[in-house]
Amino acid sequence: WEDFGGRMYAYKIEDELEMTTVCYRPEGLEQLEAQTNFTKRELQVLYRGFKNCIFYYHPSAVQYPNYSPVFHSFYPDASMYAHYLFNAFDTAQTGSVKFEGFVMALSTLLRGTVHEKLRWTFNLYDINKDGYINKEEMMDIVKAIYDMMGKYTYPVLKQDAPRLHVEVFFQKMDKNKDGVVTLDEFIESCQEVRTFLLLP
Repeated sequence: WEDFGGRMYAYKIEDELEMTTVCYRPEGLEQLEAQTNFTKRELQVLYRGFKNCIFYYHPSAVQYPNYSPVFHSFYPDASMYAHYLFNAFDTAQTGSVKFEGFVMALSTLLRGTVHEKLRWTFNLYDINKDGYINKEEMMDIVKAIYDMMGKYTYPVLKQDAPRLHVEVFFQKMDKNKDGVVTLDEFIESCQEVRTFLLLP
């Protein structure tokens, strides 16, 4: 009887989720179109994908524990990176990401200016949201990226590769050698590298 009751309860929750999902609509598409670099049609396609792929777990927002399995379907060793990426999307630090916030971030990442993309990336690295990146924060993000991609690179990366890269990056970015990287230092350093790479 308990098992049967559990099944009945599970069906009831799914029915309610489906009904709530159908009822939820993102805030005005016209407003989102004005605030992002997406057309109304693109926003509709993004919303459908958001709803069908990630949004399934909650009627109006993605919550972190449910975001991670979706990310894992692409990168099996991505739990820490998924955590940091989710926090960057969760700008209000509420533990959930609504479609509106998701699409604003996606607009920045895909179609924003270089400056907007760098500001967003700085926010990703600034784990504690104090306006600075310290060496530990940079190490946490870089290690998460290496954990996610490291096994699939050739040649295989050495164990201390994340630490060595952080040392080099941090030394170049911390212009005034005060132990933290500011947004201005981060943007300046990244643009120096970008300019260097674009040279003939």
